[in-house]
Amino acid sequence: MHGLINRAIQAFVTSTYGADRWYEIMDVAGLGFRQFEAMLTYTDDQSNKMLSAMETVLERPLPEMLEDMGTFLVSNPQVEALRRLLRFGGVNYVEFLHSLDDLPGRARLAVSDLYLPGLELLEQSPGHFELVCQPGLPGYSNVMMGVLRAMADDYGDLVILDSSGAQDGAEVISITLVEREFAEGRTFDLGAHSL
Repeated sequence: MHGLINRAIQAFVTSTYGADRWYEIMDVAGLGFRQFEAMLTYTDDQSNKMLSAMETVLERPLPEMLEDMGTFLVSNPQVEALRRLLRFGGVNYVEFLHSLDDLPGRARLAVSDLYLPGLELLEQSPGHFELVCQPGLPGYSNVMMGVLRAMADDYGDLVILDSSGAQDGAEVISITLVEREFAEGRTFDLGAHSL
């Protein structure tokens, strides 16, 4: 697994549960180190040991924590760059959803050796979509569920999300847009601000 992904998990755990809990997770994982380097690649075994230790130490189901991580990736100021990348997908939530097919490619433009599994948006009827998350990363659909939820809040839209289960090895997320502009969304400026 790419170190950038493991580093994002580390940032989420450290920010949410504290550095001591992160060190405890890494000790239980028994990898021989406590920090992931963003630009290195780690074996699936190393990443899986870390995820398993995370579930054991924090005593929470891994799918729940990965969904929380997806929300963290959009809403936490530490990772504002990812929110900006996602917001460039569209001026409203529906346009954002339609841009998800291109997300793995956009990620590769930013980090050439970062390979995210494919995403395919299917519009079932007006306001009802399914997002097909291809296999390849453990918990990918859980993280995407958190991202979708946080982005709906970011745009101010009310949505209902549900895991529709597996379909030919891929995980499917059902998305129902209940109401556009349900609440005031977060502000977003096209140009980045420098201090």
